[in-house]
Amino acid sequence: MNEPAALTTLLDLEDIQLPPVSDVVVRDSDLGAFEREVAAAELAVQEARYDDAVELLSELHLAPAQYPDLALRSLLAESWARMYRGELDEALELLKTAKLVAHRPGFNDLDRAEVLFRIGCVRVKRGANSRAVNDLTLALELCERSGRPSDRLRAEILQWRSRCYQHQRDFDAARTDVEHALELVDSLGDTRVAAHVNFRASVVTERTGEWLLSRFYAEKAKDLYEEAGDSANVGRLLNNLGGLNFLLGRPEVAVGCLTQAVAIGLEGGNEMDAAYAISSLAQVLLRTGAPLLAEPHARHAIRLLDGRPDVLDELGNVQLVLGRSLLEQELFDEAGEAFDAAEATFAQFESVSLLAAAWCAQGDLALARSDSNSAAELYRRAAEALQDFNF
Repeated sequence: MNEPAALTTLLDLEDIQLPPVSDVVVRDSDLGAFEREVAAAELAVQEARYDDAVELLSELHLAPAQYPDLALRSLLAESWARMYRGELDEALELLKTAKLVAHRPGFNDLDRAEVLFRIGCVRVKRGANSRAVNDLTLALELCERSGRPSDRLRAEILQWRSRCYQHQRDFDAARTDVEHALELVDSLGDTRVAAHVNFRASVVTERTGEWLLSRFYAEKAKDLYEEAGDSANVGRLLNNLGGLNFLLGRPEVAVGCLTQAVAIGLEGGNEMDAAYAISSLAQVLLRTGAPLLAEPHARHAIRLLDGRPDVLDELGNVQLVLGRSLLEQELFDEAGEAFDAAEATFAQFESVSLLAAAWCAQGDLALARSDSNSAAELYRRAAEALQDFNF
């Protein structure tokens, strides 16, 4: 996938062409109407009603020279909504404009950090983790340089950067960031941000094998989302809790959590959330010895996820589940197609561990076909990719 050039450095202000200054007088009546529209869109984003936010803002044309503050808020809200709709290129274009606006007189380093944070988030969704780390680190530096209160923003930046480090298999860095974010939200009093950070802490500790601690963070995040009235994220936590309960030897509880997660996703009109939970159900069915049941669930999830550049990691995972369910049925050719598709998907996403998982699956298929030489080569490739020393 082609990746746009890096958008941000701390020292490129001389290259920025600011929008022209306007002599148009802003009328209070216009300002009030625009303020209501932008506030309504921001509320829609907060409630995960991304289609509503885009509809509200796509017809609202705010000239940055006339309404700089509202223009920036509008750009941030629409870019976030489009990012979660999978429209990553469109989100990045909006953020390019937001970056120009934030460098106008009257804005400060904290405003510029907010824009840079969101650029980093889009890169995370794209799977460009190295660039995302760069953007998020620069955003943290701007927060520090601003001298203004910024605990909320710093906590958000840290939990997104933790996600990047996790994808890069730097689990120590991922844990350090999320622990720092947890310290910040303890005194912040923002329920939703605290929920986000606890959610990320759950994911990081799950990846490091601390399943009981991971379940603790997940249940705490779920309670916080319920307190905030955020049903979409409650569904996402139920998906994660389903996986954790399965790992802890409670498959029946896992299936119950995942079934609830599917229902919440479908009731809320969020097919992506439903797809994640269906994918998890397929995984549980496969690993409890029901490949015939896992196969249709995996195919359903693939249909929902296919074509979305922001969910490549989950698409590749469920392609592996499909391949393994076919392998269990000794449908070797179809399994090979699914594993090859997973490898191609993971190749677009900056995560060596995901590619290694695809190579291991291909190795298992080669072994099932009695091709031990090919299997050994694939296992070796996976092992070499995951090694953490080179000399």
